[in-house]
Amino acid sequence: MPRHVAIIMDGNGRWAKRQGKPRIMGHKAGVETVREIVRVAGENGLEALTLYAFSTENWQRPPAEVEGLMGLLQSFLESQLDHLVKNNVRLRASGRLEQLPPAVRRALTRTIEQTAANSGLILNLALSYGGREELLRAARHLAQACLDGRLTPEMISEERFAAELYTAGLPDPDLLIRTGGEQRLSNFLLWQTSYSELYFSQTCWPDFHEEEFLAALEDFRGRQRRFGKTGEQVEQAPCND
Repeated sequence: MPRHVAIIMDGNGRWAKRQGKPRIMGHKAGVETVREIVRVAGENGLEALTLYAFSTENWQRPPAEVEGLMGLLQSFLESQLDHLVKNNVRLRASGRLEQLPPAVRRALTRTIEQTAANSGLILNLALSYGGREELLRAARHLAQACLDGRLTPEMISEERFAAELYTAGLPDPDLLIRTGGEQRLSNFLLWQTSYSELYFSQTCWPDFHEEEFLAALEDFRGRQRRFGKTGEQVEQAPCND
């Protein structure tokens, strides 16, 4: 079973269009899928689940759609707090959170604080998130540390660099799922997914339910992760059970 699964939740707008509904109705239906997948992830013992909820590029969408998405996010955070606490889920967030509307930031901060002591599934929401921006931010922090004399270039390792990312402290995703039929990363977790297994589903996010999520996890279990080694080396490695 993967420790960390990341999901690009794509296809809400296309789902709504096929239903003859406004795009915002697709996003509302997508929120229900979020609740379901969070539950299933926790029940199956995942350590972390990262959901690509809103990208830096999404700010370019029509203002009415952005406003609707922010409203749905605030409503989700406020309505799910008790559920997250009850089910031992800890909320985190990755991205330029200062760009979120004040009411959304307040709801996000409150939910993060109220679930901080939970020890079960970590639900990491990528909000106003862009992978390239994250890498630039990390590089600037390290460059400033060098200028300040706190670091030298030779001290910058992969581990030190990863510690400057929004996902610091989380394992890299073992599995990246993208719904909606597209097959690209869309500026998501560019550093962290360097060795992730990829799973692309034709199903739009509002219809991506428990059965298909479990099928993706089962598909992962059947893959051999070599990390540069040969298949024979992996097969001969001693078990640690």
